[in-house]
Amino acid sequence: MQRLSFLIEAGGPVILVLILLSVLSLTIALVKIWQFVRLRVGDQQFVTPAINLWMRGRHDEAIAMVDGHPSPIARVIECAMSSHGRSQDARAAEVARVASEELEGLRAFLRPLEVVAYLSPLLGLLGTVIGMIRAFRELEQAGARIDPSLLSGGIWEALLTTAAGLIVAIPAVILLQWFDRRIERISHRMRDAATRLLYAPEA
Repeated sequence: MQRLSFLIEAGGPVILVLILLSVLSLTIALVKIWQFVRLRVGDQQFVTPAINLWMRGRHDEAIAMVDGHPSPIARVIECAMSSHGRSQDARAAEVARVASEELEGLRAFLRPLEVVAYLSPLLGLLGTVIGMIRAFRELEQAGARIDPSLLSGGIWEALLTTAAGLIVAIPAVILLQWFDRRIERISHRMRDAATRLLYAPEA
């Protein structure tokens, strides 16, 4: 607590905002990880077997394999299978709607994380500029009684916000890129599965 109080006192309101942004970033990361685990987005072993069953005409078994699975890919596959018998355009539109809805759910809360990633360095820079202005103002007020430690201390406190901004931003950028990459892979897998089902020969 003493170190936290020191950081807030040395860096001013900017440090306090950066601390809040770091808490927000961590909260979003935990929520997204929990969501990915709950939806079992890494489990894609059922995709090819289910499609193969469908192509062999074992439709009930194929639907049973994906029914109840929490994965967004399973929802898209189930939609493509359940709409069997409708026109291809109607099936494609329905599958696209479901896929878009699932991807939108996966992208939830990523926008605030993106804001944290891009805003934190700017806030750190703002804090540094404000700190430098304060340091040079104090140096000017000192007049002829110039003390080098006065300037160096002010600069040290000013640069503290830049370091804090980068410390908050770097993990946020890494997490954002990781989540984006996972969602991109899921989207690709959805398109692949939907294409194979929509244009599969009648069995």
